Amino acid sequence: MSCPPAELKKKSDELRVKWDAFIASPSFGPFVEFAVCLSSFSEFLSGKGLSGLHQLSHGLEQQALSLFDEAARQQIPPGTLDDLRSQVEGLAARIDRFIDSNSRPVADRRAQPDAATASDLTPTHRIWLIGKTTDEWRALVTQLAYFGIQAEVYPWDNVPAQAKEPAILLLDTQGIVLEDACQHIKALRARFSASKLIAYQVAPDFNAIKAALGAGCDFCFADGTPQPVILAKVIELCSNEEEAPYRVLVVEDSLTASKSIQRTLKQNGIESLAVTRPHEVLTGLRSFAPDLILMDMYMPDCTGVEATRVIRQHAEFLSTPVIYLSGDGDIALQVDALRLGGEHFLTKPFNPVFLNAVVKSKIERYRALRRAMLHDSLTGLLNHATSKERLAAAVNTAKGANGPLAVAMIDIDHFKKINDNYGHPMGDQVIRSLAWLLKQRLRKTDIVGRYGGEEFLVVLPGSNADQAFDVLDRIRRDFSLIKYAFKDTCFEATFSAGVSHFPATACPHALIKDADEALYDAKHGGRNCVITRR
Repeated sequence: MSCPPAELKKKSDELRVKWDAFIASPSFGPFVEFAVCLSSFSEFLSGKGLSGLHQLSHGLEQQALSLFDEAARQQIPPGTLDDLRSQVEGLAARIDRFIDSNSRPVADRRAQPDAATASDLTPTHRIWLIGKTTDEWRALVTQLAYFGIQAEVYPWDNVPAQAKEPAILLLDTQGIVLEDACQHIKALRARFSASKLIAYQVAPDFNAIKAALGAGCDFCFADGTPQPVILAKVIELCSNEEEAPYRVLVVEDSLTASKSIQRTLKQNGIESLAVTRPHEVLTGLRSFAPDLILMDMYMPDCTGVEATRVIRQHAEFLSTPVIYLSGDGDIALQVDALRLGGEHFLTKPFNPVFLNAVVKSKIERYRALRRAMLHDSLTGLLNHATSKERLAAAVNTAKGANGPLAVAMIDIDHFKKINDNYGHPMGDQVIRSLAWLLKQRLRKTDIVGRYGGEEFLVVLPGSNADQAFDVLDRIRRDFSLIKYAFKDTCFEATFSAGVSHFPATACPHALIKDADEALYDAKHGGRNCVITRR
């Protein structure tokens, strides 16, 4: 993911300001401010894909959180404070070096040491493959190139000493003693602040994987992992998109408590809307569409359980998680709350870092469940039902805007023969390849779904038939160039597509039907082509 240097610098400076404020007034309040800011900073680094910097920040965060009790008693030992100061300064210095070393080419940095930083820090679609031998990477390098990912191959003893950071380092540890492999990983982790480190050919036992992760790896692949699995992970990391900000509805009758909660959430990049009266909850849910509800347990004329009971009468809010804020431990009320789908209880006054951690973990699970409900497990694309729902919504939008819209049905040619000749795992790989190519080449506003089997539905809002044809035909040509390695040979695959368009056809069902008929014409016209229904 990209991260503007000014944004990274601003976040780092905010952390230093909080630390300096705590040192100037070493009491519990400023320490909490520093801890909350540090937790927010760690989340920021993780979200931006700055893996090495995140690991440093996370280690500092864990140490700070372990000192909460001492901070509350104002009894943090001087030596511990000195250690924290050293880590804060070390993290800031590492960030400054990272910004400087990755903002422009090495040659430019030497010639222009005072030049301004570039607008983007993170390498895109560029990875390094490192191992004892380089021959085995050839097939993977070829596959990655089809998806715009540049792979550079290096032996362990010839890794470039000075180069812009790649997005990923894939490390082949085969034939290397575990202790030596971990030393290599630690050295690379100390050097690269943003790159994801993936260990390959790790012994498939608990201790080996634990050691590799502890040395600084982000992911591990056990010995014998098929290259298509590795390919899938690399493409996933290279195409990863930032999620929309988390959203929380705060239901709290105390304006002071509500403002405190919202301030804590905002420091961690969580958007929130507060309502003070329980009867405003449904309006807030519909207008704000939150991922989670923070519910005060005791409000005038209404408990949190009663408010949740009303919420659960509405099907669209059945799965929205609820976290209760309570000043006492009424077990009977808590049991009732859990039976209504309550996720957690937080006791007032709450630890702000813990509040953010609980909220984020619950939202992550909620979004993961929704993704599983809406997306196809093999490709990550929208599933059949969701694709049709999104098409209907896109048609309504096109009608309101009086604009064009194109719909395409895509089908992989001779797919049964691929499964019969090369096996179902290779068939799945072909399906995933087309899914990746579609996601990569189409706009974020386009709708891409796996309609069923080897068939895909694509919706292009704002595109007329000719524009849709041009886009899909380019993708068709590129897809036909991909070579799939199988044993000592390789094979190719092609697809056919049919296109319909709005307003020539105005009904979502009819748009699919017309596109399907055009696809039928493409199949019977020789395949490996795109046909538009005029």
